[in-house]
Amino acid sequence: MNVCFHCGEPLRGSTLVARVEQRDEPVCCSGCQAVAELIAGTGLGDFYRYRDGSSVRPGDGSQGDKWRVYADPQFAAQFTRTSKQQTSVTLLIEGLRCSACSWLIDQVLRRHGGVHDVSVNAATGRASVIWDNAQLNLADIMRTIAQLGYVPHPVTDETVTRALREERRDSLKRLAVSGFGMMQVMMFAVAVYSAELANEIMEPRLLSYFRMVSLLVTTPVMFYAGTPILSSAWNSVRSRSIGMDVPVSIALVLAYGASVWNTFSGAGGEVYFDSVTMFIFFLTLGRFVQMSVRQHTAGVTDALARQLPSIAHRVGANGIEDVPVTSLLPGDVIQVRRGEVLPADGKLLDADAHIDEAMLTGESLPVHRKIGQRVVAGTINVDGPISIAITALGTDTALSHIVALMQRAQTYKPALARNADSAAARFLGYVLIGAGLTCAAWLAIDPSQAFTATLAVLVVACPCAFAIAMPAALASATATLGRHGILLTDPDALESLAKVDHVVFDKTGTLTQGELRISRCIGLAGLSEQQCLHTAALLEQASEHPLARAFAPYLDQGTVEDMQTIAGRGVQGRIGGRLYRIGSPDFVAELCREQQQPTALTGSVIMLADEQRALAWFELTDSLRPAAASAVSQLRSLNIEPQILSGDGSEAVQSIARQCGITEQFARHSAKQKLTHVLNLQKQGRRVAVIGDGVNDAPVLGAADVSIAMGRGSALAHASAGLVLVSDNLAALPEAVLLARRTLRIAKQNLLWAAIYNLGSIPLAALGFIPPWLAALGMSLSSVAVMLNSTRLLPRGARHTAASPVVTSAHLRETTA
Repeated sequence: MNVCFHCGEPLRGSTLVARVEQRDEPVCCSGCQAVAELIAGTGLGDFYRYRDGSSVRPGDGSQGDKWRVYADPQFAAQFTRTSKQQTSVTLLIEGLRCSACSWLIDQVLRRHGGVHDVSVNAATGRASVIWDNAQLNLADIMRTIAQLGYVPHPVTDETVTRALREERRDSLKRLAVSGFGMMQVMMFAVAVYSAELANEIMEPRLLSYFRMVSLLVTTPVMFYAGTPILSSAWNSVRSRSIGMDVPVSIALVLAYGASVWNTFSGAGGEVYFDSVTMFIFFLTLGRFVQMSVRQHTAGVTDALARQLPSIAHRVGANGIEDVPVTSLLPGDVIQVRRGEVLPADGKLLDADAHIDEAMLTGESLPVHRKIGQRVVAGTINVDGPISIAITALGTDTALSHIVALMQRAQTYKPALARNADSAAARFLGYVLIGAGLTCAAWLAIDPSQAFTATLAVLVVACPCAFAIAMPAALASATATLGRHGILLTDPDALESLAKVDHVVFDKTGTLTQGELRISRCIGLAGLSEQQCLHTAALLEQASEHPLARAFAPYLDQGTVEDMQTIAGRGVQGRIGGRLYRIGSPDFVAELCREQQQPTALTGSVIMLADEQRALAWFELTDSLRPAAASAVSQLRSLNIEPQILSGDGSEAVQSIARQCGITEQFARHSAKQKLTHVLNLQKQGRRVAVIGDGVNDAPVLGAADVSIAMGRGSALAHASAGLVLVSDNLAALPEAVLLARRTLRIAKQNLLWAAIYNLGSIPLAALGFIPPWLAALGMSLSSVAVMLNSTRLLPRGARHTAASPVVTSAHLRETTA
């Protein structure tokens, strides 16, 4: 063995060895020795059995610790997201070549103290890592990956753009070489075929000349344009698995080798240079189309990431000055001029504004925002200059949160796609057996046909179309959902949404605007309205529930100790040594042993009390979302039954139910009761979608068959959801159901077409009715057909908006077809 056990490079006289699984393996340098022994020493020696190719050779360390700069929290904040004690990052991993590489990085990082979660996707070359920032920093994570021989890069606009540009340039060059070669070879092949059809005999010297020129043209096509195919097959063979390119490569090598032999031997046998070049061209073309669709879909995420400007206009004591966005701090006041992109989240200070939120929500018309309302980074000011007080920057913005959710979705593959991959892998084994039987049969019947028929079987049976059927449909659907202001964070959610028959709505912040106001305050025990509101505001400042936001204007100086939030019930804490509670009457009554709600209160009612007595009652009112009633009606037309499941009082819930046309509603349900309700529906065989926005909705969102969070909901609700309505427009919900059903239908069409093509063409090829060149054309066209069928899911013509009427009778006819 003259190559390095770890990286596969020549040993060049090295006598170093690495101890791996009780044996000594030769390595080329001390770096490979250290990495190999590190992998084996951590009990991960199986990596070397399952990898598809040689590993990346680690650096020699002569550049010092170049990862140290990432230990600086301010520098690392450009790439990471921090929530409480957890930090997350998405990394682009250079040298990530196969699933074994992904497994190795995953296992080593998980054994690193402080790492909570790791997800590595070899297909996208990305890794998502979550860790405890009290134990680790970004430098530790990147250094660990680098020690394995891979090069990590934080996912930035520059790294992603460069990687995509290089991938596209490389694919175009290979496509050009294969296309040019195919045309040249076909010119000579047509001349030979024409002579044969006319029953004429071509002069041997001219025929030999045509073959030699064809060989010269085919060779660069074979070994340059075909390198990705051959390399992939070789890696599969080394890992003792059967990849998609194995039968294809066997056919290419056999056809090319036989053609070269017949060209030089003068035996007069057949040559297949035209089939080789044509097959490589069409296969390269199909993969180029796949890459273009994938990059187009990924471009949604990258476009969002590029949306933020680099310069902001900060308002200071000396007037307005232009500063880098990275130098801004929460609390700074900035000016955003007409047509400019907001660089950070904040609140409007001095004037109402119209904000273009199309990039985030798909809403084509500017949205009116009032003084004091929240505006988010990445949106565009279409009015005159406005002033904004910054509340969030960088990775803490809503835009960054959306990008992070999209990146999380890109690291996972849906179950239907995984099943298709598994079926394709099993099918490949049968293909090789079938090719062997075909060859044996023809050798017994007519040996002159054996080679041609075997080649045709190997080529025509490649299940490329079968493997890309589901991913192609999913990619197109994800792009279309984004146009409608719907963010897909879990690929499996689309399949589940297509089968839903019940939708359970939260009330506040979901069916209603979530902009609650206190319509009535009834003070007890001699307390004034102002005292009641002040105490309630102090307690509610720790809650993320929409009800709590109604008290924010009344917040004043004061300190709360032992603050505790009970999801779905309320908040308690000590003020001046006294224990207070505010929330649902049942929850508060457990403290003061008193609950006698005034009959005049009919809206959402909450109670304030201390340990001795009830102190106040508050009535809060909210307005129905404009699209709520029509969305409920459209869901019913799709045979989906809507329900309301809320923690609010029965009067408030019944009022909203009447306005929406919902007949089944359940009031005063705690988070636990909501969860029990959904689980009971599922036990009855129902497929349940739950849509909510608050912290108290997270448990029930996690239990639903498909969970949907409102865009302005809590971060915990987003983390528990499979889809996010970024636009907060319920009109997009029926559209999402329609698209999910259509996606599933098109994915099944793709799988059916791919299966019919593969199973139907194999017997024809085995019987000799399909020549190799036609097999190459048919296999490539089947993949292109799958991609084109999937593009039917993309929007047509002018972009649809989440605010437009989304379900028509035509839609309904198409759904039931």
